[in-house]
Amino acid sequence: MMRAPARTSLARIWRFLPRPLARLCRDRRGVSAVEFAMVAPLMIALYLGCAEISDGVAIDRKVSLTAAALANLSSQATTITSADMTNILDAATAIVAPYSGSPLKMSVSCVSFDASKNMTVKWTALRNTTAPTITVPDTLKVANSQLIYAEVSYAYTPTVGYTITGSLTLSDHMFMAPRITAPIYNSTACT
Repeated sequence: MMRAPARTSLARIWRFLPRPLARLCRDRRGVSAVEFAMVAPLMIALYLGCAEISDGVAIDRKVSLTAAALANLSSQATTITSADMTNILDAATAIVAPYSGSPLKMSVSCVSFDASKNMTVKWTALRNTTAPTITVPDTLKVANSQLIYAEVSYAYTPTVGYTITGSLTLSDHMFMAPRITAPIYNSTACT
């Protein structure tokens, strides 16, 4: 006799179970929250990735502008003293603002070509770096001429992606012909 009521209660549960399941399947409350929870990590990663890429492109552009400014400012002078070169390097460092100037490495050199187009580095000014290895394209080698060569590199550390990429070295260089005459740096002529 005990078993009959148990079967009745089980039958009752099975009879009422499909209705709550059907209601649960029709219920749309909370679907937006679940969808957002699934999409949010991707959206956050895309946002941070775009911010990192735009930051990297901005500093890379500033590195190129710095190389151009170093070559341009050095090529305008006929005589450059140590104080003048410090001012030129300081002005070039200011270009990377609002980014830190401490990872910036800069060099300015004057190269001279003889009648056979053989290159000689006459002088080099450095900041936070060693003397560069200069390779001049054949199209820029002109007999009995001079060129100003500026090279800039920047150790860029991404804010978010540092653990993935580490530090990235962004660099650029620029050749420029002297405007008036090849500049003399610290009594060292470039001719």
